[in-house]
Parts: sequence; structure tokens; C-alpha cells
Amino acid sequence: QVQLVESGGGLVQPGGSLKLSCAVTAGIIFSVYHVSWYRQAPGKQRELVAGMFSDGTIEYGDFVKGRFAISRDNVKNTVYLQMNNLKSEDTADYYCNAQRFSLTYWGQGTQVTVSS
Repeated sequence: QVQLVESGGGLVQPGGSLKLSCAVTAGIIFSVYHVSWYRQAPGKQRELVAGMFSDGTIEYGDFVKGRFAISRDNVKNTVYLQMNNLKSEDTADYYCNAQRFSLTYWGQGTQVTVSS
């Protein structure tokens, strides 16, 4: 069974940094999957934070504005999200997603709270 396990969330002050990790268990050929980070704040819809295609193409949500960086390690089957200059509005649950054609897998989420 494929599992995505996020880690790295927590409480951080405004302007601080966090690095999220998402480890994908064996069961898929990770390198051919499109991997993404989404987030969902209370009372809001889930939105795309960053995504990386298997060819390395990257997309970011408009709100990122150069503050976040997605990366992947196809040997470790892990995708990362480096978040810098965090703002209070970045507070949300962050979810990892792996997708290829009709197959899609989600992690359980990791909470990020930005507060002084």
C-alpha cells in the first residue's frame, strides 16, 4: 500500500523558515510521478502551494512570490518544501500529493502555524 508521510511542520514566528518533507513508501515508481504540496487553512479551500513534474518542471501558487522552493530526491522517494519568510497567512495544514494519470495519493497532512 502506498503511503505518503509528511513531517517538518510546527510553530514558527513570522519571518521564520520551515522545511517540510514527504516520504513516499515503496509501491510506486516515484520518479515518474508529479508531486505537489497543497495547503488548507480553516474555513478555506485546499490550494496548490507548489508542484513538480517528473521532468523537473515546477509551478507555484501565486502567493508564494519566491518564498518557497519545492525539490525532490528520487533516490530517497522524498519531496521537500522549503518555506522562508513565513507569514501568518501561511498558517494551514500542508498536504503532500503524488499523481500519475488517474492514480493519486495523499498524505495525512502536517500542521504549520505562523505566529508570534
